[in-house]
Amino acid sequence: QVQLVESGGGLVQAGGSLRLSCAASGRIFIINAMDWYRQAPGKQRELVATITSGGSTNYADSVKGRFTISRGNAKNTVYLQMNSLKPEDTAVYYCRGTILVDIQRLYWGQGTQVTVSS
Repeated sequence: QVQLVESGGGLVQAGGSLRLSCAASGRIFIINAMDWYRQAPGKQRELVATITSGGSTNYADSVKGRFTISRGNAKNTVYLQMNSLKPEDTAVYYCRGTILVDIQRLYWGQGTQVTVSS
């Protein structure tokens, strides 16, 4: 019914930038919030950034000042602009949506790999 598809991952040198995209499709009534999570090898998945339907944002301390979350004009797309990347940012990045279809549920994308070389 609802699909979230991420894109934009890749390999970048430390200090570089990447922009991730996540597009939600399907029988969507309302998208209440969209988040970016990441999971590094051997570590738990962690919240990176959140944006609400009203445009409020929140960031993990580790990415504040370097990453920016934003939504597209159609509101069903979310971006994560990542600047000044560090090797410790290496992880699989996942998009998550809090989406109302018939009831409100959490939906996850398949993930996109970000690798930052030193």
